[in-house]
Amino acid sequence: MTGQFTHQITDRIPSRITDHAIRLTSVVRRYGGGDSGVTALDGVSLGFPQGTFTAVMGPSGSGKSTLLQCAAGLDRPTSGSVRVGGTELTTLSERRLTLLRRERIGFVFQSYNLLPSLTAEQNVVLPLRLAGRRVSKARAREALRRVGLGDRTRHRPAQLSGGQQQRVALARALITRPEVLFADEPTGALDSRTGREVLTLLRSLVDAEGRTVVMVTHDPVAASYADRVVFLVDGRVHGELTGAGAGEIAGRMTSLEAGVPVGTARAPDDAAGAPPDTAGAGASEGGVRGCEAPGARALESGALGSGASEADAPGAHASEAGVPEAGGMGAGAPGAGGAEAAGAGPAGAGAGVSEVLPC
Repeated sequence: MTGQFTHQITDRIPSRITDHAIRLTSVVRRYGGGDSGVTALDGVSLGFPQGTFTAVMGPSGSGKSTLLQCAAGLDRPTSGSVRVGGTELTTLSERRLTLLRRERIGFVFQSYNLLPSLTAEQNVVLPLRLAGRRVSKARAREALRRVGLGDRTRHRPAQLSGGQQQRVALARALITRPEVLFADEPTGALDSRTGREVLTLLRSLVDAEGRTVVMVTHDPVAASYADRVVFLVDGRVHGELTGAGAGEIAGRMTSLEAGVPVGTARAPDDAAGAPPDTAGAGASEGGVRGCEAPGARALESGALGSGASEADAPGAHASEAGVPEAGGMGAGAPGAGGAEAAGAGPAGAGAGVSEVLPC
């Protein structure tokens, strides 16, 4: 099933890669302090070249989602450097970080995070509308057509299959024309056929448009669509594979999981909740911990907030991908986020936000 995607994978990788869309240098992310603290990332240095598809894998609690959140500016590392293009994220203010995510980064999560009261077309254009930007119906319909949903523009999420909803979420992430697309378990809630459709779309973004895709996944078949697979164990990089098939990837994962000692401290994305003083600081690898929204803060590629209230409280933003934010960047409490769009976007744009992830 995977042969067609694994052969000649190395041919897709540029022969001379000198520019990185994202680069992490000596990144540490620690939650809590003292003996109860947990180190989710432990000195990670990693680059994601432009125009490539990278999958990130590892045992549960290895820090995969924490890596994605730090790389995307959804969470601030405790120390180290994160650069998107030539921009250092760790020194940006909250507002500037919001604007960068909104304009240069896209997000797709296992939970589709569509507003149930809006049509597919309205969900797709919501990021731009709430950012105060005009968007034509033609542009929205073109975004849906690109993901195979040109005839579903007026359908609401309840009228779409899981695969179709994920494709709407992908169209919403792409309408801002991001430099980098992050995907956290994008096929985790889909059957194998619809999962392949979404993965093929992600693959085509790299091959046909030269975009950069970074995907966290547990699935070796999903990872086989990528140019390379980076493995994490206990918050550290433990090698990578290039042009590997699902079988080889599965074998590597099996050996890594067998080598994780019983009782090893886990990163927060494997825990039932964060330490009390950092509740809301990290999201689960499945996308939700308790009542937290995926990514544990505003998913700004999908701008469900204009950023106007962002400076008031780190946990007060709405998810810009269509979910309420639940916790700020290293602050806030699960479920504490509201719909920033309620007072910042077009009339009715915030309707139904609280229904996305009920607590």
